[in-house]
Amino acid sequence: MARRILTALFGAAVMGIGAHAASAATLDDVKAKGFVQCGVNTGLAGFAAPDASGNWSGFDVDYCKAIAAAVFGDATKVKYTPTSAKERFPALQSGEVDVLARNTTWTINRDTALGFNFRPVNYYDGQGFMVRKGLNVKSALELSGAAVCVQTGTTTELNLADYFKTNNLQYNPVVFEKLEEVNAAYDAGRCDVYTTDQSGLYSLRLTLSKPDDHMILPEIISKEPLGPAVRQGDDQWYDIVSWVHFALVQAEEFGVTQGNVEEMKKSANPDVQRFLGVEADSKIGTDLGLTNEWAVNIIKAVGNYGEVFDRNIGAGSPLKIERGLNALWNKGGIQYAPPVR
Repeated sequence: MARRILTALFGAAVMGIGAHAASAATLDDVKAKGFVQCGVNTGLAGFAAPDASGNWSGFDVDYCKAIAAAVFGDATKVKYTPTSAKERFPALQSGEVDVLARNTTWTINRDTALGFNFRPVNYYDGQGFMVRKGLNVKSALELSGAAVCVQTGTTTELNLADYFKTNNLQYNPVVFEKLEEVNAAYDAGRCDVYTTDQSGLYSLRLTLSKPDDHMILPEIISKEPLGPAVRQGDDQWYDIVSWVHFALVQAEEFGVTQGNVEEMKKSANPDVQRFLGVEADSKIGTDLGLTNEWAVNIIKAVGNYGEVFDRNIGAGSPLKIERGLNALWNKGGIQYAPPVR
């Protein structure tokens, strides 16, 4: 009930009446209560989903664990708040969650009017379309007149309208608030097409009653930079959440893994020593308000960025999404961490 009340109170802010900046040091609040409250999806395989016992896993969940590991040295000190597209912003604005790790696109409106801060993009995505193979459609440009299932309150809904208008195509939007409702409607045949971020389509296809009867069309119609968001007004917390991502990326670039992180502390490379907090007189963690072991604790908990990606959504997962733009900058992608020094 409390959550409903908070959602109602701060729904006005989402409508543009006003943004709610952080008024206290989030790190102090997190330490005082003993856990990070992390806003995640209600259930998106590979990104954030609970199992039958209520244990959460996924790419976004690993980011929540990484933040907890950085703060507490213990990745278990995190609690998850599942949020729909409509609920996620009031949850962050109200302080119900400390960080929103749910797949959320960084836009100028969210970065300004809604009072959030985005910085690291942990997944470069784009909006796509999924159809039944039986439609014999090979391109999104053949979808004129289609009924399209879409989740309301998302950039996806806006991009859909822009794409069909730009290409002079007609469509019938079939709109739902909750992701589960969109999935059920598409699986039941209420729509010809399902549109959302392409990564989400790969994930959702696995949950359909007959996954092999569906295909992802080749068009990408938008840029969807996804990443964690925090409230404006707390630079320290903003830095911590940002540098958790950068540490994951830098660890992959250095070849530091969950399995070798202790051994790598003995590296002769001064950059690696500095990153892992073993350089003499290091303040690499204390300047963030953390310990100098913060990066080591993150890597011990979840591995580096490549390990997190592969385990949850990449080659080692049922989704088998290719790295693409999410490869490191020196391997054909654009994932890049600022210097750690």
